[in-house]
Amino acid sequence: MIEFLGQFGIIIALGLGAMGSALGIGAAGMAAAGAWSKEARDNKPLNFNYIILLGMPISQTLYAMILMRKMTAISLDAVPEIAGLLFALGVAGGLGQMFSAWMQGKIGAAANRCLSEGGQGFAFLIIAMGIAETVGILTLAFLYIAVPT
Repeated sequence: MIEFLGQFGIIIALGLGAMGSALGIGAAGMAAAGAWSKEARDNKPLNFNYIILLGMPISQTLYAMILMRKMTAISLDAVPEIAGLLFALGVAGGLGQMFSAWMQGKIGAAANRCLSEGGQGFAFLIIAMGIAETVGILTLAFLYIAVPT
């Protein structure tokens, strides 16, 4: 059973990170679709910037995959001894990536709405999304160094 928890921890990091990316992209994507609908109705050209904003949460899946890959490099013989650590690293890493991506997508949804209403402040909106991205980067960095070699 203890081995299972260690192996589960390795995989759950990617699963939770991907779930967060899906939730974030979904939130920003729905807002983008609404903004494009409004632009089409008003016979305006469709704004490409919405794609940039809705795609940003995908990076957390990559960060989770990097952490997972680092954890899979551990010898299978060592897994029973450090199963609790692997489980904790996987859950912590996955949750960090999940919430970072999800909130980034929610910020992206608000940013899409902001742009569709006034069309200004794109740089500030990217900065706000970048702050949420930083949570994912720091989660990866701190947990990556905690993985035993």
